Formats: sequence, C-alpha cells, structure tokens
Amino acid sequence: MNGMLQDRLIKELRLAGISDRAGGNQFLRKYLAGLNRRFARVAASAMDAHRAVPRHLEEILSWQEERVVQADWTVACGGKWYQLDRQHEAMSLVKRKVIVRTLRDGREQILYGGQKLKWRSLPGRPQRIKTRRALKAKVFRPPGPEHPWRRLGMAVGREFRGGVKARGRMARLGLRDSGRPPLRSGLPASRSPNEEQTKRQKGTFSPE
Repeated sequence: MNGMLQDRLIKELRLAGISDRAGGNQFLRKYLAGLNRRFARVAASAMDAHRAVPRHLEEILSWQEERVVQADWTVACGGKWYQLDRQHEAMSLVKRKVIVRTLRDGREQILYGGQKLKWRSLPGRPQRIKTRRALKAKVFRPPGPEHPWRRLGMAVGREFRGGVKARGRMARLGLRDSGRPPLRSGLPASRSPNEEQTKRQKGTFSPE
C-alpha cells in the first residue's frame, strides 16, 4: 500500500491544493475510504500474523556505526572520543570492532558482541605518547665444549673447516712434488709406462 500511496497521494494533494499537515490529515480520511472501496480484497486467512512490538524498540530504531578500539582503549566516532572502562580489560578489546549506537533521544551506547560496555566521554582527542622500546644488548656467548660446532666431523665449525683446508693443501703439495698428474675424485690412478712394461716382461697379457 505504501508503494501505491507514494505516487498517487502526492498528486491528489497537489490537485486539491493542500500544502499543510492539518489539511492533509483531513483529506486523507476521505481519500483512504475511496481507495479501500476500489482496491480492498478479502484476506485469504483470518489469522492475525502481526508480531508483538519488540521490548527494546528504541534500540532497534537507532543509528549504529562500527568502530575499532585503539591501543589506549579509546573509540572515535562522529568527532567524539570515548574511553572504555578498565573492568573490560579481560575482554582484550584492542584492535577489535565495537558498535557505537546513538538512540533517537540522543543517548549513546557502545556494544561488543551484544554486550553493553561502560565508558566515559573525553573532552577531546587523547594525546598519545610514543615510547621507544629499550633495545637489548646482544651478548656474544661462544659455544661450550660439548657444542656440535666444537666436534670435528660435524661439517660445521671453524676448526673443522680449517682442518679440511689444511689437509687439502697438504695433498696438493704432495701431488705436485711427486710429479704425477692430478687425479680425478673417485677414479683409480692410471698406470705409468714403466709399470706396463714390467708386467709384460713377467708374462702378463696386453690389454689389446
């Protein structure tokens, strides 16, 4: 019915030259009687399907806005600042979203999870003091004697790496002094011509 009256009633009021509330209410009584005679229909069921009025209708018909609780437990909404009470400290509300509700009579409420919170209004924006965290001095503690780094063969530690390098250096120097060509890792050493000739003299067969 509201969708039908939204267009028809405005035009009827304009045609009747009515522009005040008293004249509109008087005209509405006659207008609705004629509208019902034309469009009224009998209900399919006589059961009353209207619901009862909610208990807290003033809270339902209100303005509600979602806001985030700051680190100092303050909430900002509409240019106003609210300080939450300490009794809600166990709820850990920092960085959580709350509902700021404004009723039609001007009263204000702050809710979290449907629960009303206690708060007090602040005269202005709170001043936040930036505190620097004390830097902890790093103390170097060398590993103990039982630490894996202290054991050779663990492929870690300064002593192990130094020992590997020293053994490799000694192996290269020994190979250089022997006059033999360097060997590839994992391959057997090639025989010298003198060894082949000696074996042939002893009656061994040639690889060919």
